[in-house]
Parts: sequence; structure tokens; C-alpha cells
Amino acid sequence: MFAIFTPEGIRIPVTKLVAAPLTVVDVKDSIVKIAYGTKKRLNSSVAGFLKKKKLDIIPQHFKQFTLSAETAPEVGAQITPDLVFTVGDTIHATGKSKGRGFAGVIKRHGFKKQPIKNASDRIRAPGAIGAQTPSKVVKGKRMPGHYGNKTKTILNLKIVSVNKDTAEILVAGSVPGAINSWVTLNKAL
Repeated sequence: MFAIFTPEGIRIPVTKLVAAPLTVVDVKDSIVKIAYGTKKRLNSSVAGFLKKKKLDIIPQHFKQFTLSAETAPEVGAQITPDLVFTVGDTIHATGKSKGRGFAGVIKRHGFKKQPIKNASDRIRAPGAIGAQTPSKVVKGKRMPGHYGNKTKTILNLKIVSVNKDTAEILVAGSVPGAINSWVTLNKAL
């Protein structure tokens, strides 16, 4: 992330996204299957599928989308960001959040520390986890555990600029995921 300034002098925090070229590999009814990324080798089933479609690509991932327009793209067509997005569009960004491993309740849920008395070892502990009556831990109780590495969607982000030459999109606000992670952008309806 970084910040840009409007001509009026307003500071806008933005995230720079590089839109990789997308290739349409299949169109059925109102569903479009696209391929993106590159890798060294394909397994035989994917290679056979692409050979049947007469495509000479070695993609890293595939993704399916439902069409909102009446016209469907042709198989083998390249989708660029300037064809889909314009400045001022509202989008939803979906990506995998940063993984933080096993975390305690203070980091994971924002609990407060226990009072520091006589150098106790229970300062960062969650405290009581339930009453005696149910004789169990209630489902959904906030406890230590695996934190992050989940699919997150940030809603209603604005596109600030779309650069056709460098395939860069500037989005106002933050987007889930680490640097160089894949993010899916969908137009808000």
C-alpha cells in the first residue's frame, strides 16, 4: 500500500494490484472458466483439457465466474483489466488473509491482559471458559488457536486508476493477502 493525492489535495491510501492476463478456456451456458498464472508442468488431465480446447498455455490456476453480460467471450480470448474495470467502479476484493499460525486470545481476539499480581504466569491467559452448569465448553467460545490464512472479502472498494500499459489497478483501501498473493476482484452489483 501507499498513498496518492488528488488534485484537491486529499490523501487517499491505495493498494497497487497487477492484473495478470486472463485467458478464457471454457464457456458453458452463463459460466466462464478462466486460466491465470504460469507454471512449469501440467498434470495429464489438465493438459488433455487444454489440448482439446486447442490452447497452448500452461496456467497455474483456474477460476469460474458467472456472466452478467449477454455476450460471452470466445475461448482463447485475453481479458485485460481495462476491458472490465473503469475508474470509479465499486468492487469486492477476495483473497487469502495472512497466516499468523497458532495465536493466543490477546492477538487473535483482542482480549485484555489479566492484572499483574505477584508475577503470575496467567497474565495472557483467557480466564474462565465457562460455568459449571453446562459441564462443557460452549460452542463458539473464543479461545487460542489457528489465526489467519482464511478467505476474506473486503466489500465496496473504489477503483482509483486503471493503467492499460502496465496492467496495474489502484484500489482505494486495503486488500486481503500478503504481497504477491492472488486476489479476485468482482464488480459490486
